Amino acid sequence: MKQLLLILLFAAAVYSKGLGQYYVRGQVTNEKGRPLVGALIKLHTRGNLQFFSGNNGLFGIPSNKQIDTITITLDGFEPFREAIETQKYQNLTVKMLAATASLMKNKLASITKNLSPNQQINFLSTTGESYTSFIENDFVAAKHYPETGFVLNIDRASYSNIRRFLNNELSVPNNAVRIEEMLNYFNLSLDKTPNTTNQFTCNTEVTTCPWQPNNHLVFVNLNAPKLNLDSVPPSNLVFLIDVSGSMDKPNRLPLLQAGFKLLAKNLRSIDKLSIVTYGGNVLVPLPPTNGNEIDKINEVIDSLTASGDSPGEGAIRTAYAIAKSAFIPDGNNRIILATDGDFNVGQTSDKDLEDMITIQRQSGIYLTCLGVGMGNYKDSKLETLAKKGNGNFAYLDNAAEAEKVLVTEFTKTIYTVANDAYVNVAFNEAKIKRYRLIGFDNKKEAIADATSKVEGGEVGSGHNLIAIFEVEPSDTNTIVGTQIATVELQYKLSATGKSQTQNFPIAFDKQPIANAQATVRFATAISIFGALLKNSAFSKNYTFLDVLELANASIDKTNIAQKEFINLVQKAERIYLPIKKKKKANYF
Repeated sequence: MKQLLLILLFAAAVYSKGLGQYYVRGQVTNEKGRPLVGALIKLHTRGNLQFFSGNNGLFGIPSNKQIDTITITLDGFEPFREAIETQKYQNLTVKMLAATASLMKNKLASITKNLSPNQQINFLSTTGESYTSFIENDFVAAKHYPETGFVLNIDRASYSNIRRFLNNELSVPNNAVRIEEMLNYFNLSLDKTPNTTNQFTCNTEVTTCPWQPNNHLVFVNLNAPKLNLDSVPPSNLVFLIDVSGSMDKPNRLPLLQAGFKLLAKNLRSIDKLSIVTYGGNVLVPLPPTNGNEIDKINEVIDSLTASGDSPGEGAIRTAYAIAKSAFIPDGNNRIILATDGDFNVGQTSDKDLEDMITIQRQSGIYLTCLGVGMGNYKDSKLETLAKKGNGNFAYLDNAAEAEKVLVTEFTKTIYTVANDAYVNVAFNEAKIKRYRLIGFDNKKEAIADATSKVEGGEVGSGHNLIAIFEVEPSDTNTIVGTQIATVELQYKLSATGKSQTQNFPIAFDKQPIANAQATVRFATAISIFGALLKNSAFSKNYTFLDVLELANASIDKTNIAQKEFINLVQKAERIYLPIKKKKKANYF
């Protein structure tokens, strides 16, 4: 036994002398000094052995040379290779690829930039919840700025989140109201004929403006092509589920479990499904599995329980690694992150998470975010992750909404027909004096950043988008029947990546709002309802009662969601009007 111990000690000494004489320690960061986690590191003396930077970009690797060569690689960054002194602490900076640096810039929802700081909307805080702060689009002089534009996407989280506040008899935080997402929620179309073409269709309408008699409303409705469900490509899905302690409530983890089981029923044998969870630790309870193994999938979903902290960063990295391992070329590769957004371990700031997702998006894997819960719900984080992950964003406030998003509208949520979709509208400055885009408001930091640019969004199969402009004509008597604007749609086909451009004219064939088709009147009611909820400067001449009158005369009474809208407006009137009455009473 003693002889064996001496042999082991001798072997360890030899090994230490051969490999452990020096120990390379250091940190990997980007050009802004942000730590880079998960960077692949190799030392020349260690051959093909792979090491990775850990938390805060730190690493430590034994070496047997005083001078060694280190190589660092990470998706989205230039390869780094340099000779180093192994006995010295290394602060190593790797540079972003030009394409990655471009993606890191602040993104605009629309290109209206000429807004002054005194037009900012105040942020109404809600304990524990966080929302991105926006600046509302103002009127723009067409003579100086005839062209404007906005991003197409299928996000609709704002409406169901608003519903959650109103159903709980609470006022809605101003920055939780995103009018374009409220319109998206109802998938409204000015043309009842389904789009059976392989391109977008566009319908427009011009009406009088109910809150400003001298102005008009211009409606632009874009309808995406619809995929044939018999020929949709195979899917590689990763359910990334938050099972931390904060998810231990009926409207969180149990709601997600029910929703994901409904979604799993639609999977086919050619589809792949994986499940990654995080709560205390990051686990992979279901590695890539055929979609038709429904009993196995349901067993894993049913077994989930909530406890522990929220290592969201590590979970996201694991989910991308799993998605890459099962990647389907020309397929639908997507991570579906479901959480209340309360990350508290690892990178937790919106900016850190944004940078991480921006790098990962270049893998061709989409990111859908599903938000749940209240009190500590982090809308700002999930919105950031979805937009930077080239994906979409929804909020599940009840079981019916989970079924709507994950079953009824499955194809619109999961199957993408267009990427980088963006609309440019060029107004005829001889006919239009000024205009404003309703919704599509920009983040404060994006407007402040001179390098910000518009980046197109993701559009799902068969999705309808309605955008509304309020315009002031130069002379309504002379422009009737003339072309007042041109819509230019730019996008890339999801299947091929080929760029497409379509152009559509807008004629000034106005009609009174009361005579417009029901879809137009209902869309108008939604937009002004959103303006009232966020206390917009443009809602001063309108009331909740006006919204009710317009909506009641235009809703489809067989449509449950539209009928529910009436109830929400009534609740908002009860919640908001008493506050105004109390303020008036103080003057007497």
